[in-house]
Amino acid sequence: MNPLKKIFLNDKIILALISINAVIIFLQGFPIRTIGLEMHHFLMLVDDLISGCFLIEVCVKGRHFGFKEYLKTTWNKFDVGLILLSLPPLIARMFIDYETANIGFLLVFRVFRIFKFFRFIQFFPQVEHIFNSIREAMRASFMVLIGFFLFVFIMSILSCYMYQDIAPEFFGDPIISYYSMFKVFTIEGWNTIPEVINESGKVNIYQAFFTKLYFIIILVFGGVIGLSIVNSIFVDAMVSDNNDELEEKVNLVQKDVERLEGKVDRILALLEAQKKPPSGL
Repeated sequence: MNPLKKIFLNDKIILALISINAVIIFLQGFPIRTIGLEMHHFLMLVDDLISGCFLIEVCVKGRHFGFKEYLKTTWNKFDVGLILLSLPPLIARMFIDYETANIGFLLVFRVFRIFKFFRFIQFFPQVEHIFNSIREAMRASFMVLIGFFLFVFIMSILSCYMYQDIAPEFFGDPIISYYSMFKVFTIEGWNTIPEVINESGKVNIYQAFFTKLYFIIILVFGGVIGLSIVNSIFVDAMVSDNNDELEEKVNLVQKDVERLEGKVDRILALLEAQKKPPSGL
């Protein structure tokens, strides 16, 4: 194996590069007046070099395992996607002069470098098992989640028509109303919204009472009962995967015990047969 493959097929070296890159991007977050212009350029250069190393890593692993075989696993596809997302700032700096060209908006591509941090996930213990459990939980709770968001959608439209003129900062249009109702469902400032409505001076005493009752009902059925159902189904689906594996292991152990018991019974039968005197004596 040539030295290049030894370097880029070594997970410890890749983890070290990711760690160094995390520190580099952290330091780049400081203003230039704090770290100095020379240090800023140095950090940018190191960041570009590491991005280039990640690209070489993909090429080396693709040639070593075969690109089709390498991209068969979901994790490798995710890894390659993160690396490609981090390349725009490198390409932009190679071919574009930011100081002379009026294309400052392209600097937004620098944000994509942050996606390289997600490569840390592949080094977590049992990460594949965790992702599989999450995927199964999402499948099991998909329709419940759809129902939950549909309920929020309906209540947001209803609230928009009722309080659009009274509290436009919360229900001025369906999008603002949806966000406000989502906050109520997540028990985030649920009591603030009815208080603002009642203090606006646009509702009478009966409307104020109805408003409080309305948001309490929404909180109970959506924020408490609704979210509890979603959480319970999601957690149950994640735990059931572990339970299935545990049940399978228990079944295997029981089969081993049954086989062992059968062997012990045969041994005891042979010992009993040897103890009996011959019938002719």
